[in-house]
Amino acid sequence: MRLCVHDDKTTLGEIAACEGADAIRTAISTKGGAAIVLATGVSQFEMLDALVREEIDWSRVTAFHLDEYIGLGVDHPASFRRYLEERFVRRVAGLGAFVAIEGDVADPNAELIRLNRRLSVETIDVCFAGIGENGHLAFNDPPADFDVDEPFIQVELDAACRRQQMGEGWFETIDDVPSRAISMSICQMMASRKLILSVSDTRKAKAVLGAVEGPITNTLPASITQKHGDCSLHLDPPAAALLGADRAG
Repeated sequence: MRLCVHDDKTTLGEIAACEGADAIRTAISTKGGAAIVLATGVSQFEMLDALVREEIDWSRVTAFHLDEYIGLGVDHPASFRRYLEERFVRRVAGLGAFVAIEGDVADPNAELIRLNRRLSVETIDVCFAGIGENGHLAFNDPPADFDVDEPFIQVELDAACRRQQMGEGWFETIDDVPSRAISMSICQMMASRKLILSVSDTRKAKAVLGAVEGPITNTLPASITQKHGDCSLHLDPPAAALLGADRAG
């Protein structure tokens, strides 16, 4: 894991996006196209804003998204499909494909089959993600399943995860936060050629400490990224505050 601490959120987003854009351009030049995974949430605002301004032939890019609530329509302000449509898809020219998770379908199991078939023909070149306050990756809350090998799975959201979503302003009350989601699995995220994590704010500092300096454990899912062969963790100073001086400096 490469640890990068930046002066502020804007710089963090710009450098994380630049790193990802280089990998996307390399994939396009070497194999004719690229497949990427995009995350959502407050931690991705600056990165996505910078990524859409990169010079990339987006017509050769297929974008998947990381997770989505089950039962939430695309018109809801907290919809991750809506988030990515507004902050990414509509802002890039001629995107090759956007493979959205349709969390409000009548049969979530059928949606999993569709998504897993679609992803089975791709190798993910870059996975952009963050780390949750409870240490989750995507919606793989602790204790996460490190062994399930399906690309997308159905998960239950724990109380800490649901409180985070409310605390970030996506929902008015905890009861409004859905309890289930479709999420990319840990194994699928770890199978990406490059993993770029963007994490900011003091509320993430404890999870960052565990992910970087703690043991690899499914009770802090992000710790598994220590085993990824090409993972970059981009932090602002508040998120890095609990790391040892030699790591956070």
